[in-house]
Order: sequence, then structure tokens, then C-alpha cells
Amino acid sequence: MFFMRMMLRSFSRQFGRRMLIAVTVCLSACVATAMLGVVFDVGDKLNAELSTYGSNITVQAKADAVVSDLYGDQSTPTAFLKESQVPRIKTIFWAYNITDFAPRLDLRGTVDQVGAPLVGTWFGRTVKVDSGESSAVGLKGLRPWWKVQGRWPKDEAGSAGRTEAMMGKELAARLGGRQVGDQVKVGLDGKQQTVTIVGIFDSGDSDASSLYLPTRALQEMSGLTDQIDQVEVKALTTPENDLARKAARNPAALSQDEWETWYCTAYPSSIAYQIEEAIPGSMAKQVRQVAALQGDVLQKTQAVMILMTVLSLLAAAIAVANLMASSISERSSEFALLKALGATDGAVSRLVLAETALIALVGALVGVLLGSGVAQIVGRVVFGSGITMRPMVFVLVFVLLALTVLLASISSIRSILRLRPAEVLHGR
Repeated sequence: MFFMRMMLRSFSRQFGRRMLIAVTVCLSACVATAMLGVVFDVGDKLNAELSTYGSNITVQAKADAVVSDLYGDQSTPTAFLKESQVPRIKTIFWAYNITDFAPRLDLRGTVDQVGAPLVGTWFGRTVKVDSGESSAVGLKGLRPWWKVQGRWPKDEAGSAGRTEAMMGKELAARLGGRQVGDQVKVGLDGKQQTVTIVGIFDSGDSDASSLYLPTRALQEMSGLTDQIDQVEVKALTTPENDLARKAARNPAALSQDEWETWYCTAYPSSIAYQIEEAIPGSMAKQVRQVAALQGDVLQKTQAVMILMTVLSLLAAAIAVANLMASSISERSSEFALLKALGATDGAVSRLVLAETALIALVGALVGVLLGSGVAQIVGRVVFGSGITMRPMVFVLVFVLLALTVLLASISSIRSILRLRPAEVLHGR
């Protein structure tokens, strides 16, 4: 009871100084909660953001992939995969991380007697797997940055059995300025087919010189029934670490525990390995530029936010230490009297720590609530979605603040231990 009265008396006598300590801890808790909340959730947010820039895994026939590795990209495929096996991608362990995919059949043909790359693909298709679940996949989800004049083609034949296609901007210019609604003749291996252009796209790269049409149309002309040369896959992945890089080099070199950790984590190499298991004769490779970018951006973003958290805690420690030093200097006579009346150094130190801990707790609770709100604002402004505040964030913030306040209190407690009641009470 006496202990509580001493604490209440201290708050009433030095209310302004106590409020400054509370505000300091509150601001530090706010910054730490917001930054750590984003740090713990930024991986998924960045992966989702970067995945809008296309596929991060490509699947080829094993023989064709080996040739490409040895001699570079080949204009004509040398081996093929079965288009009917492509939906198996959604049966792997990480099926829910596969957000989109589309097969490709790349051949060289003519468009109105002008040589041009022909690409057979899925524009927008719903695939069903054995479990009964269905997913909407296709090139439309893989190329969200394309500027399309008109609309995306349909995979099925249109009215009067017409095949729909979309043409790159550069190819349209080469053909005399083709427009949406025009019909062109596509030639391949001596066969011709008339297609209707329903979209003109600007991709900003070499694709702008190509003609895209449904796989079935290109397969009919080439005689490659149910054949494709690659599949583009967009997946939400976890940035690679040493374990993932070790597995990418040789999965057989992993120990049992390493294998289970790697296989059950959404690394690009793990997802690629499982795709190879699902599609016989395939080789899945991650797009290294995308994977490296994800890891690099994630590490830099996390480093900046952790640095801001550390600086806020350091600033709080300095501010609290200075405020406590001033408070103890003003109360030196009070502490000297307590010691003269028989209070031990430990009892006086516990009183000071209890007072500081109580006011810091109030500031921390308010700061954590404010920090959670700031994290949501950061998520909405930067990533367009809210931040998931994990319980570990709050635990970590309170532990860090407790250590910070304790560290700030050490110098003040040492000054209490050095107090000599006789000298202080006599004004020396």
C-alpha cells in the first residue's frame, strides 16, 4: 500500500515529465509496430506485387531444355510436351500458390505472306482437376501490362467458325496498319487459315512482332496435335535462401530434414521440382531475373524497416534516460530521505523501475494500437491491401521496449546507488 502511494505521489508531482516518457515510448512503439508488422508481411506483398510482371517459372520438354541450355534459345522447338497434361500443374502440393499458367507453341510462319512468329496459347480458359476444383488461367493473367486495343481473343472458334487472334503492334504496322476487325491469312507448312484480329497489343518487347492465336488453330495447321513446347507459370514463391540454392543444384544432396523443409516451403525450385513430378518428361526452370529481383527487393525493404525500428528504439532509450536522469536529480532529496529511514538501494531502485515500467506500459499500449493503424495505412498506400498483424509482432515490440526502458534506466539506477543521504540532506 505504501509502495502504491509513493508511485501515485510521484506521478502527481512530476506529471509533465512522466507524460513525456509515455509519449516517447508511445512514438517508439508506434514506429516499431508499424515497421515490424510490414516486415513480417512484406514477403507475400512483394511477391504478389512482382508476380504481376509475368511468369516466374517456365516448363519445357527435357530434351528441348537441354538444347536451350547448351546452345541458347532455339527458334524452332526440338521436343514437345502434351497440352492435355498441362492442367496437372494444379495438382501439386503448392497448387494454391500457382496463380496462373498458359502453354505456348512457338512456330515460324507467315501472316499475309509476310514472315512472322506464330504463338499458340490459351487466352482465357477454365481448367478442372480431378478434385473437382476449377481455375481460370491463360495469357490474359500473365500479361496484365500489355496495352490492348480491342479485346482478348476467345480460345473457342467464334461466329461462323472463325478463329480469333491478336496481333502485335509492330507486326500490324509492317502489314500496312492492320486494325481490329481485319482478317488475315496465316500460313504454315503450306497450309493457310483465315483468322480475325480482335486485338492489337503493345508489349514493349519482341512479342510486338508476333501473332497470337489459340493453340488448337496452330496445332491443326502444323499437324502437332496436343503438342506444345513450353508452359509459362506464375506462382507466389518464398525468396530463395542457402537451402533453396543447395536444392536447386542437387536435391539428392539434401538430408531428410532438409528435404522435408525444402519440399514443404514455396521456394521457386521446390515448386519447379513438383511440376516436373506432375508432368512426365518436363523440366521446370525458374526465371532467375524475377527470383533474384524478389529476393533483392525483399532484403533491402526489410533492412530499411528494421533500421528504422532500431533507430526509433535507440532514440527512445536516449530520451527516456535523459528524462529519468532529470527526474532523479529533482528527487534526490526524496531518495536520500528514504535511504536514511532505512530503505535499501534495491527497494529504491525497484520503486523507480516500477514507476517507469507503469508509465512505459501505458505508452506502449497506446503506441501499439497507433502502430497497427499506421501499418494498415502503409499497406494500403504502398501495396494496395492491408497488413496482416501477426501476434509475434506485438510480442517482439513489447520485449524490445522492455529491454530499451531497462537499458535507459540503468544509468539512473546507478546514480541512485551513489547517493549518500548525509551529503544530500545537508545540501552538499
